[in-house]
Amino acid sequence: MNFVEELQWRGMVHTIMPGTEELLKKEMISAYVGIDPTADSLHIGHLVGVMMLKHLQRSGHKPIVLVGGATGMIGDPSGKSEERNLLDEETLRHNQECLKKQLRKLLDFDTDAPNQAEMVNNYDWMKDFSFLSFIRDVGKHITVNYMMAKDSVKKRLTGEAGEGMSFTEFTYQLVQGYDFLHLYQHNNCKLQMGGSDQWGNITTGTELIRRKTGGEAFALTCPLITKADGGKFGKTETGNVWLDPARTSPYKFYQFWLNTSDADAEKYIRIFTLYGKEEIEAMITEHQAAPHLRVLQKALAKDITIRIHSEADYLSAVEASEILFGKGTAEALHRLDEETLISVFEGVPQYEISTADLSAGIGIVDLVADKTTIFPSKGEARRMLKDGGVQVNKTKVGEEFIADSSQLLSRKYLLVQKGKKNYYLLIVK
Repeated sequence: MNFVEELQWRGMVHTIMPGTEELLKKEMISAYVGIDPTADSLHIGHLVGVMMLKHLQRSGHKPIVLVGGATGMIGDPSGKSEERNLLDEETLRHNQECLKKQLRKLLDFDTDAPNQAEMVNNYDWMKDFSFLSFIRDVGKHITVNYMMAKDSVKKRLTGEAGEGMSFTEFTYQLVQGYDFLHLYQHNNCKLQMGGSDQWGNITTGTELIRRKTGGEAFALTCPLITKADGGKFGKTETGNVWLDPARTSPYKFYQFWLNTSDADAEKYIRIFTLYGKEEIEAMITEHQAAPHLRVLQKALAKDITIRIHSEADYLSAVEASEILFGKGTAEALHRLDEETLISVFEGVPQYEISTADLSAGIGIVDLVADKTTIFPSKGEARRMLKDGGVQVNKTKVGEEFIADSSQLLSRKYLLVQKGKKNYYLLIVK
């Protein structure tokens, strides 16, 4: 597989240094992507870089994930308007272990092949570097003029973004440049990849390698992923979409991809899945013929949910989605864990009812028209019950139905449905 060609048809090449493709055709090399360890989970914004490494490994080359333990203590000024909080070593080490666990699902760290994935932490080689040694051995090779010409520096210094920048942040590109030099010298790493906003930092590394060793290294960046409506990719009303199921449930993760626009789905399915070119083109053709069936969104959500979580989580998310849209069964509803149940019915009207009301049993008419205002009157409730238009926990009920605590979902919820689309979540307290 030609790595550069693969990235190009997937729309994952923004800028590439001349000679990169020729190098990759000539020999097996190592290439790296840096990941910021300021959280104990990756979010979907990290997936673009990880997918670049995945395709690299599939092409027979060796992927290196560099966890920025040292650079995470400084904060990358690229695209930022303010300096970030700095983390201690214990927190960074914990985060690194959590990230590696997630990355094992996406990259092959355990193969016996020479191109097995590797994780390194730049803190390991930066922690013993004295300030004097650094400015003597690294700083003297890169001029201030060169550093100030970078867009990430210029914008901060001219006041276009924030209130200037600290010396600490100004040195960031030198530290990242040294990472590339270190990996070049110790890991046969000749290529660094990242988002297009990293071009300046990456080329500082290639320049440092050239000036210090006389060697040649290369750079490749992918476009920053945006949404068709101009919104920021990977952000929802509640914040980032995380890979850790404790932060973003598999159901919400699945829903994020399922709810992408047609234009975005056409772009994302190339970037975030492992479907081949012909498969994707066939899916796009099928989708365009019947957009309402959401072929692309379903294929995208399936592929990525299974790879990040599991097939069981994917099937559970599909089943939960069907409940909301009227296709689910009572059995499927009872199988939902509490977190997924809350996620599925987030935004539907909620009512609190007391444990005492339910423990003794309460008639359905009193429940929906007295204890709650699901129906404005008991007469209207009786009419709809008679017509079979009311369900409790996805089961049709009549006027004689008595609700009690034995019917609770996750021991504290009742789901009432009025008609086909109106849901109400009753919470017992």
